[in-house]
Amino acid sequence: MEVRINRGVLSLAEGDITTQDTDAIVNAANKGLRGGGGVDGAIHRAGGKRILDECIKIGGCETGEAVITTGGNLKAKYVIHTVGPVYRDGLHNEPKLLENAYWNSLKVAAENGLKSIAFPSISTGAYGYPLEQAAEIAVNTAISYLKEHADIGLIRFVLFGQHALDVYEKKLSHLS
Repeated sequence: MEVRINRGVLSLAEGDITTQDTDAIVNAANKGLRGGGGVDGAIHRAGGKRILDECIKIGGCETGEAVITTGGNLKAKYVIHTVGPVYRDGLHNEPKLLENAYWNSLKVAAENGLKSIAFPSISTGAYGYPLEQAAEIAVNTAISYLKEHADIGLIRFVLFGQHALDVYEKKLSHLS
């Protein structure tokens, strides 16, 4: 699914984020930026040691913030690492922190002159954020960014599994 918003495109796809040819892919990282499970581990394995070396130099990243490294062996030239919130009950600033993770990733991409970016569904794996709520925040944030800025031409959500794709498609069709 793909929609045009302002001068940009918001698209949804099911697949493996490590194979995307966008200027940057986003890593759902942990605060230590040391690699881990899920998307984080897959990106570090596919991208190679250069990504980890740069992450070690950066030192860490707070929840809702974003930092950039090389893409190493990936097709994408860069990886933007962001830390989403661990979901507790939705009453501990989780929605704002998740919105910040997406927004700050887009901001880092724009600051580095990047024109295309691919996101996973941040915080919906091991961090336990409910998929429906997370999808709404992700899609809303992307739409808001594209309405306000013309610097990024493509925002793609690369989702793991048909169910996640269906949830995002439903949210996008209601919000765009």
